[in-house]
Amino acid sequence: MYTDHTPMNRGVALVLFACVLSSPAQQKPRPATPPAKPAATHEDAQLCRNTTFGFRYQIPYGWVDRTSEMREGNEAGKGELLLAVFERPPEATGDTINSAVVIASESAASYPGLKKAQDYLGPLTELALAKGFKPEGEPYALEVEGRQLVRADFLKTMNDKLTMHQSTLVLVAKGQIVSFTFIAGSEDELDDLMDGLHFSLAKPSSH
Repeated sequence: MYTDHTPMNRGVALVLFACVLSSPAQQKPRPATPPAKPAATHEDAQLCRNTTFGFRYQIPYGWVDRTSEMREGNEAGKGELLLAVFERPPEATGDTINSAVVIASESAASYPGLKKAQDYLGPLTELALAKGFKPEGEPYALEVEGRQLVRADFLKTMNDKLTMHQSTLVLVAKGQIVSFTFIAGSEDELDDLMDGLHFSLAKPSSH
C-alpha cells in the first residue's frame, strides 16, 4: 500500500502503480494539493496534453484523475508525475483489476551513463521483479508516430482469477526519461488503453 511520499527518482511510474494497485481496498485518499505550474494541461475532462514532450492522452470516459494527489511530495529536480488516472478510485474495493494509466518524467542525469531508452530497462525490470511482477517476453524497440520508444511488458498474478497486465513505454527526450505505464486486467484492454496515447507531428511551416 502506498502510504508515503516516494521520491520520484527511480522507476517512479512502476513504484506508484505497484504500491497503489496492490492493495486497493486499503488505500486511503489524501487531500489534493494543486501544483503551482503543471507540466500537463487538461483541455477538457478527457484529454491530457503535454507540450513539453509533445504527447497527448485521451482519458477513458468516467475515469478518476488523481494526478494532483499523487504528485504531492515530488522531489524538485528529480521527476514529475504528469498523469495518474484510474478506472475507479484507488481506495474503492473491487473484484477486478483497477485499470490505470501513469505518465511520469525523470531526469536522465539520475542514471549515470544513460544515453537511450533501452538503458532504462535494467532499473525498470529490477523494480518490477521486486514488486512481484514477472517479465512477459523480451523488451523491444518500436516507433510510435515518429517517436522512438522501447516497450517492456510485465505480469503479476493477484489470485487464481486475476492477473495484472502492465506495459511501460519509455521515451528519452530533452534530457528526461518519460515513462508511459498502462495497467489492465487483460491484453485486449491494455491495447485499448495504449491506443489513447498520441504524439504531435512536426509543426508545418507558417504561411
